[in-house]
Amino acid sequence: MLGPVIRLTELAHGGGCGCKLAPSVLQQLLAGHPSTGPFAQLLVGTETGDDAAVWRIDDDQCVVATTDFFMPMVDDARDFGRIAATNAISDVYAMGARPIMALAILGMPLDKLPVETVREILAGGASICSEAGIPVAGGHSIDTPEPIYGLAVIGLAKPQNIRRNAGARPGDALILTKGIGVGIYSAAFKKRALPADAYAEMIASTTLLNRVGAELGGNAHVHAITDVTGFGLLGHALEMARGSGVGIDIAYDRIPFLASARVLAEAGFATGASGRNWTSYGHEVLLPASLPKTARVLLTDPQTSGGLLIACAPEHADDLRNTIEAAGHPNARIIGSVLAGDPQINIF
Repeated sequence: MLGPVIRLTELAHGGGCGCKLAPSVLQQLLAGHPSTGPFAQLLVGTETGDDAAVWRIDDDQCVVATTDFFMPMVDDARDFGRIAATNAISDVYAMGARPIMALAILGMPLDKLPVETVREILAGGASICSEAGIPVAGGHSIDTPEPIYGLAVIGLAKPQNIRRNAGARPGDALILTKGIGVGIYSAAFKKRALPADAYAEMIASTTLLNRVGAELGGNAHVHAITDVTGFGLLGHALEMARGSGVGIDIAYDRIPFLASARVLAEAGFATGASGRNWTSYGHEVLLPASLPKTARVLLTDPQTSGGLLIACAPEHADDLRNTIEAAGHPNARIIGSVLAGDPQINIF
């Protein structure tokens, strides 16, 4: 006789990028920590909250390094592995680089999960790495109270192709490549209220590689890139604004949302991370009262394996959006613009 079915999400107190520390807490932890220091070869460290570290080898090559891991937001072991791997590799693409290999990070409660389930998680991650054209070359595993999986990813790029979140210029257009609402979907899933078609939509979005970022890194009209993950659209746009010393306008009605995100938000589904995000940075956001009551939840919704947020020359925005859509991102939209002024986000 088979034992009771174990839901991965029931073994974790949070899931996906909603597990991330609140932005304000992370700032406190990193305050006073040196970044580049005396290391001239370290082109990107922690100073602007960028997506990965960048070490310059010589005039022609940089190493891009990142790590990302979290607890399950779904119960299917292979889907969990696929989502976590896609999310981790995204940080390399967001720097304009191409990944070359990954190392697995694994923590599992072996007294609660069968070995076959853990194998499926690893297999899911390996399948995405194969899709990205990279090997899982090793890793590290420990016995933990909650399931954890992710990757450390190494990439390469030419120095001139590195794209930071700190390069946006006044007048730039902003492009977002994926729909918003993954956190809301995951909250509904955990309460067994997510329809099957919405689950399929969530998996399709969270396992779609942001490989177009490597191509955008070689485009001189692209000035800044970041990926939208646990801090929500507002949080990552604000990181771009702070790093670039600019303001950002975002048109609410241009933002792409997952098909059921607004309906589920109206039904009360949201993650705890959404509230923590707003508490951390809401004072730097202008949110008009005319917007729907659910707007704040949607804009702060933590994305797992979210899309890229791209600042580019406005005259090339339409062509770039078309290129991104042709690369497999049907939800890519021009959602706003960059303006001179103090770092803040204005939603209109």
